[in-house]
Amino acid sequence: MKAWLTHHLHSLKLAAEPFRTAPLATLFTVLVIGVAVSLPTALYVLLANLERAAGGVKPQAEITVFFKDIDESRARELATSLRKRADVAEARFISKSDGIKHLEAAGLAEVAEGLPVNPLPHTLVLTPRDTSPAALEALAAQLRANPDSERVLVDTDWIKRLAALMHLGRDLVGMLITVLGAALAAITGNTIRLQIYAQKDEIEVARLIGATDRFIRRPFLYFGGIQGLAGGITGWLLVLGGGYLLQGSVTQVAVAYGSQFHLNGLTFPETALLLLLSSGLGWLGAFFAVSRALRQGDQG
Repeated sequence: MKAWLTHHLHSLKLAAEPFRTAPLATLFTVLVIGVAVSLPTALYVLLANLERAAGGVKPQAEITVFFKDIDESRARELATSLRKRADVAEARFISKSDGIKHLEAAGLAEVAEGLPVNPLPHTLVLTPRDTSPAALEALAAQLRANPDSERVLVDTDWIKRLAALMHLGRDLVGMLITVLGAALAAITGNTIRLQIYAQKDEIEVARLIGATDRFIRRPFLYFGGIQGLAGGITGWLLVLGGGYLLQGSVTQVAVAYGSQFHLNGLTFPETALLLLLSSGLGWLGAFFAVSRALRQGDQG
């Protein structure tokens, strides 16, 4: 156990050596990795905040029921029965006379006065508890089946558009993670290849005196993991700083719409997953680079 720990500590010491001998080149590599990490992370954070904002400020989905030419008492009875449904959060009844008053309040008093009779139907505006498109359509179908319903209007287009945009955004995040993750591994692999080339003679001597491939590979793997972790931390800081800079503008927009909104960053589990992925991709890039170099050395 002591020998195993000594070997790993020695590998960590060797892995940290490039940070001391070539700090500028290592810093630029970490910054490049950080930018690659920050792009999908920023898009993910943006989508999460947009979904939260949409859930807080989007207009409540409503279903409007226009009744046939029935008595107001009958229309109110129907409104009362619908109000008791478990899938209905609120039901607002608008009588014929109330509808005329709304027209007059909207500046159409002359038009209302010129009508020989009140042509407006009794109306019920329902607010469903479940605002998903499928639930809205199901409730609307049940309302249309009511013999006293003349017409049922439900507008789910904006919900469908929002869901489609969010789905597109999640697909873009997935694509960016895949592409930039491969780029991160490639950047780390290229850095490792340069180090292997610079230490080619040392590696050959180590192999001649009996060093195993695992022993030779270990410092490079540690370096790749540490470099990926440093890039992940850099990317996280870039996203955090961007959110801080944008918070003032977001607050002004929220105030203009009469609301309050604060940008949320990554949660602790999300941050831990980000750092784990970036470190793992760095380790993976180093593994493939070293393995390839060792195979070429065996062939040579």
